[in-house]
Amino acid sequence: MLNKLIRKSFVSIFTVATAISCLSVNATTVEFQTSQGNIHVNLFDEDTPETVANFLSYIEDGAYTDSIFHRSVADFIIQSGGYTVSGTEVSAITKNASVINEPVFSNVEGTIAMAKIGGSPNSATSEWFFNLADNSANLDLQNEGFTVFGQIITEGENGVETLATLDAIANVATCTAGGFSVLPLVDYSCNSDAAPSQENYITINQVVILDSSTSTAQNLSPVRNTLILEEDTANSSDSSGGSVFWMLMVLATGLSTRLFSRRS
Repeated sequence: MLNKLIRKSFVSIFTVATAISCLSVNATTVEFQTSQGNIHVNLFDEDTPETVANFLSYIEDGAYTDSIFHRSVADFIIQSGGYTVSGTEVSAITKNASVINEPVFSNVEGTIAMAKIGGSPNSATSEWFFNLADNSANLDLQNEGFTVFGQIITEGENGVETLATLDAIANVATCTAGGFSVLPLVDYSCNSDAAPSQENYITINQVVILDSSTSTAQNLSPVRNTLILEEDTANSSDSSGGSVFWMLMVLATGLSTRLFSRRS
């Protein structure tokens, strides 16, 4: 029994050590082609693999074609991925199975994260949002953390266009219309009796993959979700199982360091 436990512990240590030693930020680059301009984003393929795979599956299915930004809250977020529009008809996007929560990174300004159902950490499907401000204190721990799976490009011509587009969308006035409470609409009176039509919505014509390699984010330094780590540390200190886990983490870190030193 003891030998089995030792072997299992060694496997756990080796697995964690390998994960730590291989930890890097890689990404697929995508472009959101909207009615207000284009938004360029790096996705974190390696650190949030399930979320990125889920997001890319919707892109490949064309689910985001003619989708709308249906929620805009000043100095907070703009949200999309839930609905498409044709004429005056708004339809819900067909949702795939929900994806597991991966709260690795922090909800700071300029990141993209998955939306989900309150009180259900692993309920994200098609909807996502851009953080317009540093929302880490609010979103990093709420509902076990909102999964950040990419960040906008801010350098070069693509960066200039991205920032201008996000600013333009964020500055569009919102109305309560079509069943939405903070719906951004262009050239539309909130007092109108007529339903908004396609030209009034902020639409995403399509989302395209610009670079599918896994080395497009080498120069990025995404902010880690430290609130989740702090909570995990607090919880682990309350149980012997947690103490064993963190002991393994410490051992794994040491092992990883020694392995790295040998390669050097």
